[in-house]
Amino acid sequence: MTRTLTNWAGNITYTAGELHRPSSLDALRALVAGGSRVRVLGSGHSFNEIAEPGPGGVLLSLTGLPPSLDVDTAARTVRVSGGVRYAELARRVHEHGLALHNMASLPHISVAGSVATGTHGSGVTNGSLAAAVREVELVTADGSTLVIGRGEERFGGAVTSLGALGAVTALTLDLEPDFGVSQHVFTELPLEGLDFETVAASAYSVSLFTDWGRPGFRQVWLKRRTDRPSPDFPWAEPATEAMHPVPGMPARNCTEQLGVPGPWHERLPHFRAEFTPSSGAELQSEYLLARSDAMAALHALDAIRAAIAPVLQICEVRTVAADDQWLSPAYGRDTVAVHFTWIEDTGAVLPVVRRVERALEPFGPRPHWGKVFTVSPEALRERSPRLDAFRALAEELDPAGTFANAFVRDFLGSPS
Repeated sequence: MTRTLTNWAGNITYTAGELHRPSSLDALRALVAGGSRVRVLGSGHSFNEIAEPGPGGVLLSLTGLPPSLDVDTAARTVRVSGGVRYAELARRVHEHGLALHNMASLPHISVAGSVATGTHGSGVTNGSLAAAVREVELVTADGSTLVIGRGEERFGGAVTSLGALGAVTALTLDLEPDFGVSQHVFTELPLEGLDFETVAASAYSVSLFTDWGRPGFRQVWLKRRTDRPSPDFPWAEPATEAMHPVPGMPARNCTEQLGVPGPWHERLPHFRAEFTPSSGAELQSEYLLARSDAMAALHALDAIRAAIAPVLQICEVRTVAADDQWLSPAYGRDTVAVHFTWIEDTGAVLPVVRRVERALEPFGPRPHWGKVFTVSPEALRERSPRLDAFRALAEELDPAGTFANAFVRDFLGSPS
């Protein structure tokens, strides 16, 4: 490449020998078939080397392909190009009187990259973004096109696939009837005596935020569907003004609060599509573990908050319903997700990341695939019960390992 290319946060500089933005499916097929090491770059919102093809490899961006957004109102589905971002997808779906079941905190991320890494929103009954996918279209290592649909045996490995099976050109997602949401923020929820299950189920989507400066949560964000009953929230005081999760950041970047109802896509994300929530001056980690261990895990983190707080911007706690994607961090278990937005200082942050991982180790946490973590490949394999099935699928579709970069190879390891 003739110019330096980094991820969104700037903590990863890609070393690929070539960067291509093919403008047609035929051009994409030719590039894939002619490459020995290929990775696809989404919106660049990953914080590790999951998209790094390595020196001499080929980095592909699908943003040059003609965008496709085809809503089928009768079937309640949408077929969307992999490079499309959720903000654009959500607007189009809403125009047709339909909705996605959930969205992540940022609407700026690409659809294919999000589902490939297990990205999620929140809600005890809401699966990850991958749960909405019913069909995947991809270009495999030999340049051919493959479609894998829900109900097929290998579908369990096809969506949250770490980019290891091919270049995802389109996905078909399930939709539901349009709905409204009102967003309510509460402040200072104590950790002591917290009934986590009740709090997590108190709205359609619930997020707890803390700076770990002291026990408890500084903010609770409840996203309530307007077509469902809204129970009281007596455990904390309601905010009297709009708030940003990170202290000192402007609330104007956030989706509307104070109970003002609005369409689902303007309330389920934390941040407005028209604003960039930050400059990228941060690092992120996230760990997902069984929801039944939520309180024990939170107390384990509280015990080391003196180490966490100095390098932390904000920590968010959410829930994710179990799914059946083999590499999903929520595979097979209802999940609590603990997310850390760190300061932009890798040297200061990594020792704390290791400390967090040691504190959570008894609960078998699975890291978000696109975040900063130091969990060993051996531990990752132990926590991935369908690893053998995914490894076999990757060997079937990509026997030469065209899409298997160092990140993927380290995880997959050798068959036992």
